Amino acid sequence: MNQQSLELTEQTSTDSTTTADPTAFTVPTDLESTGSKLVYLYLDAINGGDVSTLRESLDMQTISLYPILQTLSKKGLVERDGERYHVVA
Repeated sequence: MNQQSLELTEQTSTDSTTTADPTAFTVPTDLESTGSKLVYLYLDAINGGDVSTLRESLDMQTISLYPILQTLSKKGLVERDGERYHVVA
């Protein structure tokens, strides 16, 4: 699977920038929408979650989440286990 690295940076209290490990989180290159990328990265970061967790944490409407999750599932990137979704390893 082709993936591009996503570098995460955080600002410390001394105004120096620390770069997280760029291999920690990756986004599949075939994901085009920002919503799909956001949901994929969030599920990867928290090791899975349910729709209510995604809705509250990402401030997205449920009606927007279901098509994104369906697309990620069809691409084989996310699996559903009961009410929870998780990134396929």
